[in-house]
Amino acid sequence: MPLFRRRPLMRAAAVGGGAYYMGKRHAESQEQDASQDQRIDDLESQQQAPAPAPAPAPAAPGGVSADAMERLKELGTLHEQGILTDEEFAAQKQKILA
Repeated sequence: MPLFRRRPLMRAAAVGGGAYYMGKRHAESQEQDASQDQRIDDLESQQQAPAPAPAPAPAAPGGVSADAMERLKELGTLHEQGILTDEEFAAQKQKILA
């Protein structure tokens, strides 16, 4: 008969030990997640520093930027092809140069 009494005790010990181990693993997992979240927050705060403003494009002779020169060349090509009228070309040129 003593054998029948031991089985419930052994089962209770096994269940209790398993529950203890799972609780311990859960606590370790939460600590690890909190640590990882803190590191991510630190990295994000470092990256949120304002980036330096981009340097302006170097000006070509006459005070016109390289980007404006490219746009003027495209407008000239469109005007030569007859896509833009003289008035449209002059208006767009004034917008770019202003």
